[in-house]
Amino acid sequence: MKSVNHHSRLTKTLVRSLAFFLVFLVSSSAFSQDIDEARQKEGKKLFKSLCASCHKLDKKLVGPALAGVEEKRTNEWLKAWIKNNAELRASGDKDAIAIFEEYNGSNMTAFPQLTDQNIDDILYYTTVGEVKKATVAGAEVAGQPQGDQAPKWLIYILAAAIVVAFLIIGSLLKTISELKGAPKTPGLMGQTAELWQGIKQNTFLKVLTVIFGALVAAYFLFGTLFKVGVDEGYQPIQPIAFSHKIHAGDNKIDCQYCHSSAKHSKTSGIPSVNVCMNCHKNISEVADDTKVVMDDHTLVKADLDKEIAKIYEAAGWDADKLEYTGNTKPVKWVRVHNLPDFAYFNHSQHVTVGGIACQKCHGPVEEMEEVYQYSPLTMGWCIDCHKATKVDLKGNEYYAKIHEDLAKKYGVEQVTIAQLGGKECGKCHY
Repeated sequence: MKSVNHHSRLTKTLVRSLAFFLVFLVSSSAFSQDIDEARQKEGKKLFKSLCASCHKLDKKLVGPALAGVEEKRTNEWLKAWIKNNAELRASGDKDAIAIFEEYNGSNMTAFPQLTDQNIDDILYYTTVGEVKKATVAGAEVAGQPQGDQAPKWLIYILAAAIVVAFLIIGSLLKTISELKGAPKTPGLMGQTAELWQGIKQNTFLKVLTVIFGALVAAYFLFGTLFKVGVDEGYQPIQPIAFSHKIHAGDNKIDCQYCHSSAKHSKTSGIPSVNVCMNCHKNISEVADDTKVVMDDHTLVKADLDKEIAKIYEAAGWDADKLEYTGNTKPVKWVRVHNLPDFAYFNHSQHVTVGGIACQKCHGPVEEMEEVYQYSPLTMGWCIDCHKATKVDLKGNEYYAKIHEDLAKKYGVEQVTIAQLGGKECGKCHY
């Protein structure tokens, strides 16, 4: 019996030791799989700058998807392929030749400048992918009130309590004054009735009241009429949820990359969908933590990816086959800024000659999720700007080129008003 008990204790001890060892291995394995954020960040940076134009992690682009590529190829082979794939094919490597033939003889760019450490960092990023940002407990959610802020109804109650308190204090002071012997005064209704009787009996007050009423009515009438056609703050709903904050703000895309004609013509131009495809041919989705707040709703990754899909539909781009279908349709953007037909405005005169920044008229577009009319665009607003803004035409390259062309046209060294007359000069100088 003792031997059986001894055997039972020994078995329990071995089982417990084995369980402890397994737990230790699992914990060690989990610890060893912790992501090295510095290395992942460096690999992501290299991947975005060198590889992202042809590759994605999770799906095929120009080249194959690269997520988990280290599980398919050895580290040495990948380094040889990345540094000089043509040389690897020339050596007779069957895998390299097969990939080359699979992609119809398309040459991959060689990167001999990359060190082994650089390549290891890129491969590490393809293995671990994006780092998911954990939500910090107790963190404030955008758009929601903080816990320590008082609700609005409590503020209203406090304001009403203050008003009632003043009325009670005033009533007490009046009662005290009357108790001390002061004559009683009629109440509010009595005072109002007495004032109304005085107005009805006094012709001068009647005329004065009519004149005052007419002036107030004229003030509000003309104020309303002057606002007709002034659409300051106008913000229409667009067919695609395009965020200027992401493009012009976060990604620092210059305004004139999309509105390229602002420098050279009257209008700034509506960018064609081909301009969008210059970038979005390779960018079919946004980052996981991207959010866009428009009016009373928030767009997250799933919503914004659908907006990019609208661009593909307009351009006739098949994101799966990576080819154009030819079935295109226009994007019906809604115009935001619209001057009256009698007002002549030339973008090139302001942008190129005057050197006026886009934000001067359109406001901080780089901070706007959804663009709206920032300025009133009235004639008075334009005149005030023209009075305050000084443009140096003598040192302006645009006008210098015009003067140079006119000098060649008339065969003189330097153009003057006496030589050209008012007709030529009057085109630019008033």
